[in-house]
Amino acid sequence: MHDALWLNANLATMAGAVPYGAIRGGALAVTDGLISWVGPRSAWQDKARREYDARGAWMTPGLVDCHTHLVYAGDRAAEFELRLKGASYEEIARAGGGIVSTVAQTRAASEDELVRTAQVRLRQWLAEGVAVVEVKSGYGLDRETELKMLRAARRLQGLTVKTTFLGAHALPAEFKDRADDYIDFVCHEVMPLAQADAVDAFCEGIGFSPLQVEKLFIQAKKHQLPVKLHADQLSDLGGAALAAKYRALSADHLEYTSEAGVRAMAAAGTVAVLLPGAFYFLREKQRPPVEALRRHGVPIALATDNNPGSAPLTSLLLTMNLGCTLFRLTPEEALAGVTRNGARALGMQATHGTLEVGKRADLALWQIDSPAVLAYAMGANPNVGAVIGGKMRGEPRGGTPPVAP
Repeated sequence: MHDALWLNANLATMAGAVPYGAIRGGALAVTDGLISWVGPRSAWQDKARREYDARGAWMTPGLVDCHTHLVYAGDRAAEFELRLKGASYEEIARAGGGIVSTVAQTRAASEDELVRTAQVRLRQWLAEGVAVVEVKSGYGLDRETELKMLRAARRLQGLTVKTTFLGAHALPAEFKDRADDYIDFVCHEVMPLAQADAVDAFCEGIGFSPLQVEKLFIQAKKHQLPVKLHADQLSDLGGAALAAKYRALSADHLEYTSEAGVRAMAAAGTVAVLLPGAFYFLREKQRPPVEALRRHGVPIALATDNNPGSAPLTSLLLTMNLGCTLFRLTPEEALAGVTRNGARALGMQATHGTLEVGKRADLALWQIDSPAVLAYAMGANPNVGAVIGGKMRGEPRGGTPPVAP
């Protein structure tokens, strides 16, 4: 006997050949926190201890935000004003703003304070049916604060958190003009203690060179940690190809990635994580090579890139809309980007991202007429419930719950 059953649901399984993998009038059963049956209600012939009536709501996999910098202290609203007056992201960074300006505030904050402020921000993700969020370090730039950030991320509640050690994000003042020494410090004094799920770096002219990033990646592989990369956001330094060389889980941003970089990603199975919130907030003009990514079959994920400087975006649903309007993704590609491909970008494709037997029962329920509404309804939140590990998370939002025992 199954533990629980949802009836009268329209299922966007995100698997199979039909659009969205849709099963109208479907049923989904859960046992021991995993999906144990999925299909048309007419084919259901078993029993469950608890039954829920979805009342025609659409059910999708729980959403996955595969790129955030959610744990930090302070904000950078003043820099937002400077950009509106004409200053560029690079100019602000070179003048001592940008990432480095957040470092002092994050170093000064206690671990408890970082948890508290991040948990407040996380409410938006929880309200939108998000089941998995990746959280990077990178605003400490010293051993104690980097480890503090990762500990704070692991303490966040309500969903699954995957942590990423962003070892090479910016150069701290104490290592001024000594980037190679800083990379050595990160590799040998911080990474061994990080207890993270992956290692990341910022490969850019205002960040770290490909050679420095490669040194970090070599060390990550020694610790059997998968790698990710902020690649080709402001220029083409060959970051996508470098990520592919080390079979990175993902290469993220990619505005300036070349066709050769896309081919390398396709061969390596590296996911392209597009971050339209940063593109929008920084008023960038160079779009990622979406057509080339499609042509070479590179999986495309979407993420908020939530951070205080270039993407203070707290809505994965709005991210879907931006991905469609700015990068010309289809609504189905956008939903795949925050489910199936978002999970793949975190190495979680075996457990998350689709509604299939054996996957973890992290589900989101939506009062919508079609899955396309999730990308179309700009600023709306039609989420009416979430299931995490087979159990309802809190009470559904707004009025009479469409999902009830």
